[in-house]
Amino acid sequence: MKIVFTFIPPEKLREQLETEFPQISFHYGKGPAGAGEELEKAEVIVTYGEDLNEHYIHKAKRLQWIMIMSAGMERMPFEACKKRGIHVTNARGIHKIPMAEFTMGTMFHHVKKFPEIQRNEQLQEWNRKVKVGELAGKHVLILGIGAIGGEIARLSKAFRMEVTGINRSGDHHKEADRTETFENINEFLPSADFIVSVLPSTGETKYLLTEEHFRRMKPAAVFINIGRGDLIREETLLKIMEEKVIAHAYLDVFEKEPLSKGHPFWGMENVTVTPHLSSITEQYLPRSFEIFKQNLSAYGNNTGGFINYIDLKRGY
Repeated sequence: MKIVFTFIPPEKLREQLETEFPQISFHYGKGPAGAGEELEKAEVIVTYGEDLNEHYIHKAKRLQWIMIMSAGMERMPFEACKKRGIHVTNARGIHKIPMAEFTMGTMFHHVKKFPEIQRNEQLQEWNRKVKVGELAGKHVLILGIGAIGGEIARLSKAFRMEVTGINRSGDHHKEADRTETFENINEFLPSADFIVSVLPSTGETKYLLTEEHFRRMKPAAVFINIGRGDLIREETLLKIMEEKVIAHAYLDVFEKEPLSKGHPFWGMENVTVTPHLSSITEQYLPRSFEIFKQNLSAYGNNTGGFINYIDLKRGY
């Protein structure tokens, strides 16, 4: 069996993989173009999901399975995969710890007034009148209460917050006080102190939030987006923040990345920009490799039971 990686993992992870699966031939390269003839022999491709297109799917004539070492799949050529009957899995779930911690960090950053305290420190100003708040008793509205959203909910409950989760089905999530469908979101926007989006980019979620939704939020509300940037039109969000409709926005994702130099978001006091890194820690690849190895064992033994099997019609 030939497995082609379209990136070069750290040496330690490569050695562990080759030791556990000595019967398999692995090829590591930078991008599918760099695989050359190896791509034509590949039965399995391991990718971050941003470098494959129909051309490479067609070229990989023996391809049976694609493992995406991330959760985002909006650039994947699903139609080409569907026509060929190619299996697709991803690393969904590996992000829940870092992204949930990141989200809690933004909420603490806001209520504990760390920017103001740091400014006072730089000015050597001993000011004990900074109006520091608490998370306890605050209401967090989580758009997309799956693996990541559920972990955010669990941590939020540990800090005595009220949690409302939003998902497609409205089926109750054990970590939330209540779970609703998006159709009912307007009922909860006025009371939410934090609105957190973990939603992926799909046909259903693109531009799902509108100006009207933000105008239903309280002036003290905080919007945190760690999902995808096309949840709301960028010009709409810019208008909302320029008009100070809500108190603050923590944005880790954008419609066009990287965010261009000179973009207004960079200089706005009520917007905190981070470069799409909420999921990235030193444990990112080790966790995704564990999922890959479990799936590889299932694939090699022909037992089925893939972890994180993707429905190619839905795209997730």
